[in-house]
Amino acid sequence: MTTATSATESVAKELVELCKAGKNREALDRLYAPDIVSVEPMDFQGMPARMTGITAVRKKNEWWDDHVEVNRHEVDGPYVNGEQFAVRYRLDTTNKQTGQRRQDSEIAVYTVRDGKIAEERFFGTPGT
Repeated sequence: MTTATSATESVAKELVELCKAGKNREALDRLYAPDIVSVEPMDFQGMPARMTGITAVRKKNEWWDDHVEVNRHEVDGPYVNGEQFAVRYRLDTTNKQTGQRRQDSEIAVYTVRDGKIAEERFFGTPGT
């Protein structure tokens, strides 16, 4: 195991533990690089698909918390490969404004550099 793989494994395991516990904001504070790049599958609600910087990613998370109630979530992984790892998320959510409930599944691929998450890239499926 290389040093990069071991650092990635450590970050990956901690991220999964925090996400399973619903501590996403703590994960941002502890594990994300200040210049993090976050890439969603598409623009949404006036936010670009690609965001750079921890401030932008925090705002995206605040938007999520303000607009979405998570009824149930599952976090699978991590699946590590070198300086990258993947996590699968399954979500049962309700839109706080419309009351619409939906189930989603997405894969996130994270890149770790210098012991911090430097990039996150999400791949999603349409809600069912």
